[in-house]
Amino acid sequence: MATHTGSEGTLKVGSNAVAEIRSFSINETGETIEDTSMGDTARTFKAGLKTFTASVEVFWDETDTTGQGALDVGSEVTLNVYPEGDTSGDTYYSGTTVVTGKTVTGSFDGMVEASFELQGTGALTETTV
Repeated sequence: MATHTGSEGTLKVGSNAVAEIRSFSINETGETIEDTSMGDTARTFKAGLKTFTASVEVFWDETDTTGQGALDVGSEVTLNVYPEGDTSGDTYYSGTTVVTGKTVTGSFDGMVEASFELQGTGALTETTV
């Protein structure tokens, strides 16, 4: 069984790597549709539509114009997430997203950081490099 460390991962906007990634997450969910009718003795459901969201945390880098800079609120971007890296045979997730949030934070004794929230539009695909 294979395991991986977080440091192996990378994230791209289209084909452009996002610089200074600290962490990322993808959350895929599926709705259910109730189809219980009178006379049933238990509730029953059918599978409904799927959706996904993603978040990315980085050390803020104003020079990363094609990675972090492409994640402007309201922008539609293709997000490619490579949890185990981006070499041949590695699994990755891809989907079209709308950037719904951006936060930049800093403190006198820490690094300036940024976080981005993305809403998937359409299907999330899992494939290999």
